[in-house]
Amino acid sequence: MGKRDEWIEKYADDLKNKCGMSPDMDLLTKVTIGCGPAIYNADAQTVASGQESELETVKNNFLIKKLGLKDGPELMDAIKKVIETYGQSERNKYRAVVYYMLTKHFGKESVYG
Repeated sequence: MGKRDEWIEKYADDLKNKCGMSPDMDLLTKVTIGCGPAIYNADAQTVASGQESELETVKNNFLIKKLGLKDGPELMDAIKKVIETYGQSERNKYRAVVYYMLTKHFGKESVYG
């Protein structure tokens, strides 16, 4: 099992046990691959949910650029809802898990075709 597979297993575990979701492993794998080398960097692999600038980055770089959504208040609402689902007190909110939940929330699985 490669390093990426180990991370995907960890993300799937977080989705099941912390978010109460049954992950679509194919989509989770594609979202993880889409994160690129960030998943191996301790700082980049997590979303600092307490920093407004970090949430703006998720909105602009992922929701608008990657998923092709139009900017609006519903984007930040969705990010905050996902953070809440993950657990406000959860220190490590993995970027791939947050992106996966946002992809599902907006029904944009086709982006990962």
